[in-house]
Amino acid sequence: MAKAKSKAGKVKVTLIKSKYGRLKNHQACVAGLGLRRINHSVIVDDTPENRGMINKASYLLQVEDV
Repeated sequence: MAKAKSKAGKVKVTLIKSKYGRLKNHQACVAGLGLRRINHSVIVDDTPENRGMINKASYLLQVEDV
C-alpha cells in the first residue's frame, strides 16, 4: 500500500516584533515555530497546530503562503 502524500501547504513566518516583555505562552509559541530573533523567517507546514501558534502570537508575526 502506497503512503498518502500530505496535502498540507507551507507558510513562511517572520518575527517582526520583539518577543521580550510578552506573555510567556506567546513567547513559547514563537519559540515553537522556530523563530529566534527579529526578521528571522522559517517555513513551516500549514497544520492546525502551527496555525494555532501563529494565531496566538499573530501580532508579532508576518505570515506568507509559499
